[in-house]
Amino acid sequence: MSLTLGNGPLSANPPSAANYRIDGPAHKLLATPFPRRVRGVFADRTVLDTDRGVLVHESNILPRLYVPEEDLDTALLTDTDLSTHCPFKGDASYRSITVGEGTAENAVWAYREPLPAAEWLRGYASVYWAALDHWYDEDEEVFGHLRDPFTRVDIRASSRKVVVRAGDQVLAESGRPLVLSENGLPNRYYLPREDVRLDLLSPTDTSTVCPYKGTASYVRTAEIEDVAWIYEQPFVECTAIAGKISFDPGKVTVEVV
Repeated sequence: MSLTLGNGPLSANPPSAANYRIDGPAHKLLATPFPRRVRGVFADRTVLDTDRGVLVHESNILPRLYVPEEDLDTALLTDTDLSTHCPFKGDASYRSITVGEGTAENAVWAYREPLPAAEWLRGYASVYWAALDHWYDEDEEVFGHLRDPFTRVDIRASSRKVVVRAGDQVLAESGRPLVLSENGLPNRYYLPREDVRLDLLSPTDTSTVCPYKGTASYVRTAEIEDVAWIYEQPFVECTAIAGKISFDPGKVTVEVV
């Protein structure tokens, strides 16, 4: 399960149906080793290269990779005046990355004097994902963020009836949805195009990246922006949802019978 999201054991709302309690603050931290080599590249220079990274899991936050300082190319880093305070980890100092004419401001941070409860962060640093041009998990480029080993995605065929409405207008009706379950998130229902009123939808310029599923494109109705998304070429683990449409239940009514 996801450790930090939804009702995971490190979330702010851990499950009550358990015969144990986790003592400690409501906001919890946990570091686990990341099992593979990770590299980060900026302006064609490798900024970090590590097989000793750790994922720091923090309540209600996606896990972040921290790496030993020795696994950073410190020749590319310059201290800045920025400092931020975290009540759970301490005061963070920042460094910028400079390669030639390119600079990523305040891209790297470290807790050089972490709070006692997070002493294990001493000697480690983290890099903002968006600050780098490329990230590699072993030799495969990855997007969005590293995959959390405690998160999984399951896709199952179903015969449940799904009806999607925008007000009184039916946008889709299907008795053959695919149910996608992802830790920490509600089920999403992916519908065949043949069961969707495509004449009521048009593409938008929006796209998002999921490290578990791939890159999604979006469609809209005349009144509702980005009402649904489509993974035209999902990652191999999620090929079953290729080309199918999933509607945002926060923007329309998705009724499942």
